[in-house]
Amino acid sequence: MRQDRALIMAIVNRTPDSFYDRGSTFGRDQALAAVERAVADGADIVDIGGVKAGPGAEVGVPEEIRRVVPFVTEVRARFPDLAISVDTWRHEVGRLACEAGADLLNDTWAGADPKLADVAAEFGAGYVCTHTGGAAPRTRPHRAAFVDVVADVVDEVTSRADALVRAGVPAAGILIDPTHDFGKNTWHSLELTRRFAQLTGTGWPVLAALSNKDFIGEALDAAVPDRVAGSLAVTAVCAWEGAAVFRAHNIAETRDVLDMVAVVSGRKAPARAVRGLA
Repeated sequence: MRQDRALIMAIVNRTPDSFYDRGSTFGRDQALAAVERAVADGADIVDIGGVKAGPGAEVGVPEEIRRVVPFVTEVRARFPDLAISVDTWRHEVGRLACEAGADLLNDTWAGADPKLADVAAEFGAGYVCTHTGGAAPRTRPHRAAFVDVVADVVDEVTSRADALVRAGVPAAGILIDPTHDFGKNTWHSLELTRRFAQLTGTGWPVLAALSNKDFIGEALDAAVPDRVAGSLAVTAVCAWEGAAVFRAHNIAETRDVLDMVAVVSGRKAPARAVRGLA
């Protein structure tokens, strides 16, 4: 991974019912245009998903494959050096996506399908270890409770990461993700943000998937279109605490935040520094 700033994982939803874009990148041409914009704006990784995270219309394995796999093939052909992630919990989708050129499996539902890890080991793909508090795929939290949510997250994702290495998944390709909102209420997600250093302190690179999520909306009483400033604020907090990758919708704005945090922290030089020198 590059050292001067955190990486950006752009979200491209091949779904007609995304909470954020409402299907604007469901079509093939629109999705390709979104990838091109993301790369131009500074994305290092593109995360392609074919199923809405929350409750909604049933999407079977064949339909998820139809939405995701040919698109991965096309993105790989157009961008041979771009890191491609696939957001899926199903091993059938993961296998075909890896065959098509995916580099990373973003298992948003925390091992709901144990065979997905076997696919990552077989193909040498990277893997995102997530935490959902035991929630089933595509369900919303209901009275989620933890004695200590940060301790619970750290224990689960690090144990999962260690198990993946034993199973043959390359350690260098593993990310841990506290998975804000998934299986958690707003207080839990705020606590994870406040104590983010405990996650980065594990030694595993941490993926922060914060963009426009409900905990930001509830914190600010903001509808989805009005969550950009809040998203960038928590991005800055987590970047300062050492997050390695940010999964984001607003790529150019996120890039500016990450560059600024990197400059303030001393990891990156200012793009231009002439004030008071001439």
